Amino acid sequence: MQSSPDTPRRKSGLATRIASSLVMMPAMLAVIWFGGAVFAILIAAMAAVLIWEWHGLLAPKARGLAWLAIAGVGAAVGTAAFDPRVAFAFPVLAIVVGAGAAANGRRGVDLALIGFGPLYVGLPAVALLALREDYGLAATLWVFASVWATDIGAYAFGRAIGGPKLMPAVSPNKTWAGLVGGMFCAALVGVAVGLATEVGGPGRPWAGMALAGAVLAVVAQIGDLFESGVKRRVGAKDSSRLIPGHGGLLDRVDGLLTASVLAVAALFVLDAMA
Repeated sequence: MQSSPDTPRRKSGLATRIASSLVMMPAMLAVIWFGGAVFAILIAAMAAVLIWEWHGLLAPKARGLAWLAIAGVGAAVGTAAFDPRVAFAFPVLAIVVGAGAAANGRRGVDLALIGFGPLYVGLPAVALLALREDYGLAATLWVFASVWATDIGAYAFGRAIGGPKLMPAVSPNKTWAGLVGGMFCAALVGVAVGLATEVGGPGRPWAGMALAGAVLAVVAQIGDLFESGVKRRVGAKDSSRLIPGHGGLLDRVDGLLTASVLAVAALFVLDAMA
């Protein structure tokens, strides 16, 4: 069977994607392991990059507005590592950025999305800082591993089973089988973490952690779909070309942004009930 003309290009793209993953994942795990200032610096830098990509999608010509958002979000996240109460700055920054977007002629949904950027990026960043600082290494690894397992499971089950599309108007490649596969893989991560650690409190039953993993998978997929919807609105394939073979940073952490907020909220409630 003769190969199609773009087969070498596909193989090259896959090789680049794998190589990037082999660099990024160990580096991310090392930073999570060290925690403290190393983790805080990474999260602040990540937040600055994410808001840069967000403005690159929605308002690429409003450079002054983008720099305001980058500086504001990066500084607020960095400061929140020492005092989480600084998170109040994100709604204020959202109003300022929204006002700037309105002054640049943005209206309707585009205006709302641009103004939403500091909250969309900033609150999950603070949640990740709280996750590592207040709930420890195991809880942080659980959230990251659950999101990664969701992505892997969704891709593997979706490709193997196919079937009805999840939201074809937003993301044509996602299927219901992929969603279930992602939930299953994230639930397995929850079982492993529940049996090996005390995430969520002493004696946390593995069945509860399995359910928590499956819920995180759904929330991560919602985050993925939300970002896909924004990209489709502006006609973009990727949030940027920052990561070879992967697109932008936002393309890689869109599910983590939503899952981290839910995880911290759930762990807080469990602690309060204990």
